Amino acid sequence: MSLSFDLLKTDPESAARRGRLTLPHGVVETPIFMPVGTAASVKAIAPDDLERIGAQIILSNTYHLFLRPGHELIQRHGGLHGFMSWDKPVLTDSGGFQVYSLAEARKISEEGVVFRSHLDGSKKLLTPEISIQVQEALGADIIMAFDECPPAGSERRYFEDSLARTTRWAQRCKDTWNAEGKSSLFGIVQGGLHPDLRKRHAEEIQAIDFPGYALGGYSVGEAIPDMYESVSLAAPHLPADKPRYLMGVGTPEDLVTCVGLGIDMFDCVLPTRTARNARLYTSEGIINIKNARYADDPAPLDPACGCYTCQTFSRAYLRHLYAAQELLAYRLNSLHNLHFFLDLMARARLAIEEGRYAAWSKAWLEERALRLREQKASG
Repeated sequence: MSLSFDLLKTDPESAARRGRLTLPHGVVETPIFMPVGTAASVKAIAPDDLERIGAQIILSNTYHLFLRPGHELIQRHGGLHGFMSWDKPVLTDSGGFQVYSLAEARKISEEGVVFRSHLDGSKKLLTPEISIQVQEALGADIIMAFDECPPAGSERRYFEDSLARTTRWAQRCKDTWNAEGKSSLFGIVQGGLHPDLRKRHAEEIQAIDFPGYALGGYSVGEAIPDMYESVSLAAPHLPADKPRYLMGVGTPEDLVTCVGLGIDMFDCVLPTRTARNARLYTSEGIINIKNARYADDPAPLDPACGCYTCQTFSRAYLRHLYAAQELLAYRLNSLHNLHFFLDLMARARLAIEEGRYAAWSKAWLEERALRLREQKASG
């Protein structure tokens, strides 16, 4: 097996875990946030930028790369690592979520999903077997089983039918996966906000036996407190000796809360997407850098931040770049937001190591909520 996971420490007053994930392209210290490189690129950020801000592993999207430029081309260029000149670990999703959220005229059957590309309308087929073959061609360190992600408001009966199909698909994924290769396959547990379905599906997926496990189907429209409650109930049903990945989540508050619930790995487009829309995460709250109040502000974006953006440029300059639609704005904003998320996870790891995660996370969440309330009150 090309993956090993060592559980180094657990927090005495929460479910937080400090681990070490060893993969073919390097070691990942957990808990960890994974920047999203949808099309083999973290938007506006080069690989050397990612290294400087401490990114240990990034995520790429099977659906997008399957459609363009194609997994065969990427495989000829050395897989994702060679193609994008990134020598650290990569995780690829299965393409399932994008099929359901982006593709047009999709039709789900036992075989898989027939859909029309959002790029040109051409008809495509994605099955569990094809998803695994594509991901292995991409050469990712971690690949994901092909699953169905039911809409949050689906009826219980649909969830039950979907889970049974996803379990059958998971077995087909494992049967296709080359367990002797360099990619490690994670199973995905679905079930919406139904605790009994989450438990049942966790048992079914574990019975297939994967190197790691993910919780899917969150952050798809449900209320945040409901998501936290569901994760708190679902995470304990995952094996303690294998990595736990919460897919597509989330905000800094989500990360701090869900680390305390026993999650090891996170990904989300939020830091780079909001950066491109001028919303920047700081120790003082969220700054909308396009606001006129920053036009003549000489202060760094976040005086408490050690990233290149904050150490080098003023709020006035960052506001100017965004107002002038200069491309550098995207890079500097994205660098900062990603640094904020990665540094937050580094502090979480330290708190777990020192046995104080419960107290640290409580204080951080309370301070964060206070800062955001103050910002809202001041307009």
